[in-house]
Amino acid sequence: MTGYDPSACEAKWQERWDKSGLHAADLAHAKRPYYGLVMFPYPSGDKLHVGHWYNFGPADSFYRFQRMRGRGVFTPIGFDAFGLPAENYAIRTGTPPAESTAANVATMIRQLRRMGCMYDWSRMVNTSEPAYYRWTQWLFLRMFGKGLAYRGKGNVNFCPSCQTVLANEQAQDGTCERCGTEVLQKPLEQWFWKITAYADRLLSGLDALDWPEKTKTMQRNWIGRKEGIEIAYDVEGRSEKIVCFTTRPDTNFGATFIVLAPEHPFVGGIIAGRIPSPHRREIGRYVEKARHKTERERQEEERKKTGAFTGFSAVNNLTGENMPIWVSDFVLAGFGTGAVVGVPGHDKRDFEFAREFGIPVRRVVRGPDGDDSDITSVEQVQEEEGTMVHSGFLDGLDIHQATHRVMDHLEEKGWGKRVTTMRLRDWLVSRQRYWGALIPIVYDPEGAPHPVPEEHLPWLLPTDVAFKPTGTSPIANSKELKTRVERLFGKGWTPEVDTMDTFVCSSFYQLMYLSTDGFGMRLLNTSGKMKPIDSAVEEKWMPVRCYIGGAEHACMHLIYARFVTMALHDMDFLSHEEPFKKLIHQGVITHKGAKMSKSKGNVVSPDPFVLKYGADVFRMYLMFMGPFEEGGDWNDSGIRGIDRFVRRVHAALTEKTNKKLKQDKELESGLHTIIKKVTGDMDRLHFNTAIAALMEFLPVLEERPAIPAETASAFLRLLAPLAPHLAEELWERTGGRGFILEQPWPACDDSRIRADRLTIVVQVNGKVRAEMQVPAGISEAEALALAEEQENVRKHLAGKTIRKAIYVPEKLVSLVV
Repeated sequence: MTGYDPSACEAKWQERWDKSGLHAADLAHAKRPYYGLVMFPYPSGDKLHVGHWYNFGPADSFYRFQRMRGRGVFTPIGFDAFGLPAENYAIRTGTPPAESTAANVATMIRQLRRMGCMYDWSRMVNTSEPAYYRWTQWLFLRMFGKGLAYRGKGNVNFCPSCQTVLANEQAQDGTCERCGTEVLQKPLEQWFWKITAYADRLLSGLDALDWPEKTKTMQRNWIGRKEGIEIAYDVEGRSEKIVCFTTRPDTNFGATFIVLAPEHPFVGGIIAGRIPSPHRREIGRYVEKARHKTERERQEEERKKTGAFTGFSAVNNLTGENMPIWVSDFVLAGFGTGAVVGVPGHDKRDFEFAREFGIPVRRVVRGPDGDDSDITSVEQVQEEEGTMVHSGFLDGLDIHQATHRVMDHLEEKGWGKRVTTMRLRDWLVSRQRYWGALIPIVYDPEGAPHPVPEEHLPWLLPTDVAFKPTGTSPIANSKELKTRVERLFGKGWTPEVDTMDTFVCSSFYQLMYLSTDGFGMRLLNTSGKMKPIDSAVEEKWMPVRCYIGGAEHACMHLIYARFVTMALHDMDFLSHEEPFKKLIHQGVITHKGAKMSKSKGNVVSPDPFVLKYGADVFRMYLMFMGPFEEGGDWNDSGIRGIDRFVRRVHAALTEKTNKKLKQDKELESGLHTIIKKVTGDMDRLHFNTAIAALMEFLPVLEERPAIPAETASAFLRLLAPLAPHLAEELWERTGGRGFILEQPWPACDDSRIRADRLTIVVQVNGKVRAEMQVPAGISEAEALALAEEQENVRKHLAGKTIRKAIYVPEKLVSLVV
C-alpha cells in the first residue's frame, strides 16, 4: 500500500511544531496547569535504546491526551549528565568528560527530536553545565547552613592496584572491574547529608501519595522504622558493656551468644591491645579480611557464616548465664548498635552461625503446631507467632504479650531502654571523582571547613587535571583550584576536592525546569538571597502532577528528591513538601530475557526501525506490546502489523472523508463506544487496548463507501496522542483547522450507544489481549471465531495450539494455549 511517507510527514510536522512554539508552556498564564515529567536520561552511552523509547514515547502520548482534555501541560526534558562513565572514558581515551558528554547529549537530542515528543526544548536542563550546577552547589550551602551537611567517616570501595575509589557497581563481586584486584573497604572523611532527621516525615508522607503500593512499601522498608529495646550486657571481668538492639526481646531467655561487627569499638580495643585477648591476632586477621568485602556481600543470606571468638563473655541477666562474644562480618556497624544478641532457636541467621561454631540452640517459643522439640535444623527455627516456653515469668504468653512484659522488666531492672530506630542512614554525598558538582567548601589553615560565598558560584570545576588513578580525586592535583582558593581566601587555605553524588543533581531538577530566568540566575527572595525558582511559578505548578520512570529508583532518587523537597520547604524556599504527586513506573523492556545494557551486548537501537517505519509506528508498536506497567521482551516480529494499520488509516481517511455526509445511528453508536473505551484506557495508561479498540473500529470505516467528516474528526482526535504526526497530517487533509493537539478530546454520549452492541474481553492464558465490540446475542461459535481474529490475539496464538476455550456469554472469551 502506497501513499504515506512517514519520514517526510514527520519531518514536516516537527518543523511546523517548532516554528509555531506549539509545545512551549506559558508558565505564568497557563490554565489548569498540569506538570507531566519523565525521568531524564543519563548520557553514559552515545545513543538512546529501546528502553528509553519505552519510557518517553508512551509518556508523551499520555501527556498529549491530558492536553487535549483541556489541561495546560508542561512536559520538559533534560540530561543527568554528570557521572562515572564519562570519567572512565577519559581514563581510557584522554577525552575530557565535558567533550564526550556534550557529544552524547547532542546525539540524544537528535534522537529525542526525531521521536516528536512535545517537549518544551526552551527549558532543557543539563546537570553538568555551570548554569545548572551552581544550584547544586547552592543546595549544598543551604544544607550546610542548616546543619544538615556534616563531615564524618564512611567506608569506600578502594582498589589498591588502581589507587582509586570505586562505585558499588564497579565492585559488585568484591573485585575491581578495571583490573580484578580485591577491593578494600577504606574509611575516609567525607560529607554526609542528615536525611535521618527527616525519617519520620519521609515515612508518614507516603500515605498521602498516589504512588504504586509496592514502591511505597520499598521506601518504608528502606527507612526501616523499628520499635524495640536496647539491652546492655555486662562483659565478664571487664567494665565495658555491650549494647544490643532487638525488636524481639521476648526470645531473650533463648539468647546464647553475642556477635559484634568487625568495626565495633570493643573489637578495635582488642586489636589495638587496650583490651587484652589471647585471640588478638586471629581477630586482627579476620577484621582485615572483612575489609575486602562490600556490605552487599556481607549481607548475602546464603553465604556461609564466618567469625572469630574474642575470648570474652557477656552476662544474660535473664538466665544468669554467660554468652560468648564473637566477631562476624554478617553484622554491620551502621545498623543498630553494631552488636547482635544471638537467639538461634528463633532467627535463621543466628541458627546458621550457632551451628557453624557449636553454640547451644534453645527453643523458647512454641509454634502453632505445638512443637516443643529440640531445634536441630534451620527448617525448625520458629520466627513467627507462638507461645512462650522455658522462659520463666513469660511462659504461656503469646509473643506480643511477652514482648511488652519483658521490656517492662528490663527497664525496671535498669538492663535496657525502649528506643525507636531507623534502618535509614545519612546520605553520603561525597565522591572522590572529577565529573560531578564540586563541593563548595574551603578549609582554613587549621583545617576548619567554610562555605564558598554565594557570589563565587558556580564554583567551577578545574580543567587542569590528569585522569590517572592516584588514590585521590583528580581535582586534588589541580594547581588552578589551589591558586584560586589562596587568591580568594588567603595563604594556607585549601579547597575541598570531592564532588557530589549525581543523585544530588537529580534531587531537585524538577524545580530547575520551572526556573524563569536562565536557571534562576540571581533570582532573589525577600531577604536578598539567591533563589532557584520564582515563588508564584512554584506554587502554580508544583508538585509534579504525574512522574513516569523506572521502579529501580524507588529507594535512591525518589527518596532523596523527597528529602530535599522537605528540607527546602522548611527553609521557606518552597510551598510544597512532596515533589511528585502521582508516580507511574513503566515496565522493563528486556532483550533475550535480560535488561538491555552495553555490558550484556543486548542493546537494541530504535534508529533503524524509526528510519524504516517512522516514529509513530515505532511508538505505537512499543505501546501495543503489552500493558505499559509490565513491559516485555523485545521482538520486532509484529511491527509490520502496526505499519499496515497506519497505512490503512491514511488511505481510508484520505480517500473517503466526506464533509456533506451525516452519521447514521449505527456508526454513531460504534463511534461513541470507542470514544468511551479509548478515553478510559488512555486515562489508565492502557495504551495497548486503546490501540486495539481503534484497530477494531477501522474496518467499520473501511467497509463504508464514504466516512462522515464528523466521524473522521473524532477518530483522528482519538488517534492523535498515539500517532501524533499521522493525525496532524490527516487532520489537515480532511479540512481540520489549527493543530490537532489544540482540539478538544471527543466527548462520549452514553445515550448514543446502542444496547445491541456489547464489549467482550479476550484473554490468552489469563492475560487480557483484546476487547471486541460484538452484536448482542452473538453465539459462542461466532464469539470464539471473532476472538481468534483479533490482531493482538493472533500474535499470542502464533505457533501455538489452543488447548481450551471458555466462553462466558456476552462477557469473556478465555483461550488457554
